[in-house]
Amino acid sequence: MTLRSLDVCAGAGGLALGLEQAGFEPVLLLDKKPVACETIRLNRPSWQVLETDLLDFDPVDHQQCYDVDLLSAGLPRVKSTATRERTTDGDEEMRLLEATIYLVHAVQPRALLIENVPGLAGAPEFAEFRDFAHKELIHLGYAFNWFVLNAADFGVPQDRKQGVLVAMKRDGSRDYLPPRATVTRHVTVGQALHASMSTRGWTGADRWAASAVSVAPTVVGGSEKRGGADVGPTGTKRAWARMGINGNAFSDEVPGPDGVQESDTSGSPLKKLTVAQTAVLQSFPLGWQFAGGKTARYRQIGHASPPPVGHALGMSIAQALI
Repeated sequence: MTLRSLDVCAGAGGLALGLEQAGFEPVLLLDKKPVACETIRLNRPSWQVLETDLLDFDPVDHQQCYDVDLLSAGLPRVKSTATRERTTDGDEEMRLLEATIYLVHAVQPRALLIENVPGLAGAPEFAEFRDFAHKELIHLGYAFNWFVLNAADFGVPQDRKQGVLVAMKRDGSRDYLPPRATVTRHVTVGQALHASMSTRGWTGADRWAASAVSVAPTVVGGSEKRGGADVGPTGTKRAWARMGINGNAFSDEVPGPDGVQESDTSGSPLKKLTVAQTAVLQSFPLGWQFAGGKTARYRQIGHASPPPVGHALGMSIAQALI
């Protein structure tokens, strides 16, 4: 049975891809970034993609969205109150969260899925939004669940905690149960990247993989208003260094037979990741293409929801709907 979905703030399509694998067919995906829309079109030409800001979206003009089985939203990571007060971004992320709840009024989906930072599910600084969502969803006849998942528990080689809201219409759906872990052992960075590190015949790839025995720190896309791409803040870079990775920038190629990466002029014995390798760490399929230059591709990858998590969430929602 195919279920119909509307995906907002779709990004590079990670959440939509996972939901597709769980049996959801999107009637519309929207994102305000042209490069993200191009990425989705590259990989799923049959999907209808709308380049627009969620804050400007009016479903009256897209009535195929009415009464979909699922409204899904992998929204930009909302900042804490203290962080928002220190930046010029204002409350844009919070407005997007609220806009998604208001969209429920118009679309009337059978289920709602919002994925964001782990604190959204229970941290005190997000209590005001949770109260707002509760009042609106109760008024509309939804039962809701807040919980936190770690992508590593679903086979993603990364410590990536995600706060999730799933709401189900009380009429016509079963009790919702959050997904359970699908792996008993986490996939390590060495296991995930050994094949790609060996592509050009690096003789040290086996030794490197044997030393990279933990999951990756959270892959972050960085700010759209800041310079080039790197793997994250100082603490994250230290964790990468312990696995033999230089987190200050990316390489254009994996190591050659002697371990040299020609595009890396730093002289560091640590290896740099390629953008394609970060997509592996997010568990995108190898054939998934990303539009844009190196930084644009990395930001799409880092901001995405890993497809295996979307798949697990989609399966749990489908079980309650069917």
